[in-house]
Amino acid sequence: AWEKLSRATVKGAEYNSRQRLPHPKCLEGTRVGLLNHIYWLLDNPKKSQLIWLHGMAGVGKSAVAFTVAERMKGLKINEQTSSEKRLAGTFFFSRKYANRCMTGNLFATLVYQLACNFPSIKDNVTRAIRENPAILDLDTSLEDQMETLFLQPLRVL
Repeated sequence: AWEKLSRATVKGAEYNSRQRLPHPKCLEGTRVGLLNHIYWLLDNPKKSQLIWLHGMAGVGKSAVAFTVAERMKGLKINEQTSSEKRLAGTFFFSRKYANRCMTGNLFATLVYQLACNFPSIKDNVTRAIRENPAILDLDTSLEDQMETLFLQPLRVL
């Protein structure tokens, strides 16, 4: 099941993929207000952990997202853990790449990264795939994929 999930992931969608070189990043001293607001939201457990960046092409959404992802990758979930990072996963869409302009493998890619960054859920994710291997098919609804790949394994925690 783990190997099947690995094959279903979209290579190049991760924030630090070589496919995305040069990595867009906020220059020192820019977007300070926006970045601080995002960090505040992410540090506040009572706030939503989902942040939607939107705007016209070229306004710097990818640079902001990369900068935030890079910071979260460097932070641990808490002081007691040595392997679990605060970055759960990333998916950067792109019109240039066929597998990154569609949502078919979005959840497979994210849950693979989630299980790599949080090994405590890997067994639950692979169990969910063994019980329903078709969940990784491109035509499976996003709602079903989110429920099976994310919510069910996380509820076990």
